[in-house]
Amino acid sequence: MNADRVTLYHSLNTRSSSALLLLEELGAPYDLQVLNMKAGENRQPAYLAVNPMGKVPAIRHRGALVTEQVAVFLYLADAFPEAGLAPAIGDPLRGPYLRWMVYYGSSFEPAVVDKARGLASDESVRAMLPYGSYEAALAVVNDQLRQGPYLLGERFTAADILWGAALTWTTMFGFVPETPEIAAYVARHQARPAVARVRERDAALAAAQAA
Repeated sequence: MNADRVTLYHSLNTRSSSALLLLEELGAPYDLQVLNMKAGENRQPAYLAVNPMGKVPAIRHRGALVTEQVAVFLYLADAFPEAGLAPAIGDPLRGPYLRWMVYYGSSFEPAVVDKARGLASDESVRAMLPYGSYEAALAVVNDQLRQGPYLLGERFTAADILWGAALTWTTMFGFVPETPEIAAYVARHQARPAVARVRERDAALAAAQAA
């Protein structure tokens, strides 16, 4: 058995699809533990022992258990440095890379979820919000993508896998406006061969669950 294999806890049409995409882009060896969320498998004791919140993705690798989407991305990109998807410590791009990784989970996603739920970010609550306002959170993203083609300029990293997947879904459902910058970024993301492989794999898993 390959001790370097990653076990990914995965469910269809969830945040774990982006983690699966990262594994494909890294060329990392992995096994899937597929959870049927419609059947409530993520709320059963076996998986709650992995993540008490019942959320995916989660991974096991070299004896370590990692939950939380951004933590999974940071861990995996560093664990397989030969793929070149994470600037190394000491690289001038390391700080901007970490910024965009963390900005996704700390500001962008909370802003989009609050907007989707119809929660207003008026002045009375804005000081308590990590993102300030939905409009400001999205403006930061559009401004950066205008400098493209990737978040770190010419360098493609794991951050682009995270953001490419997220912007694909959020624009598809109308949670984020499809500006020219975002549309072009999503198109570049969708054109990557690994995206097609993950789409095909998830389609096969969906057919198996429906059988």
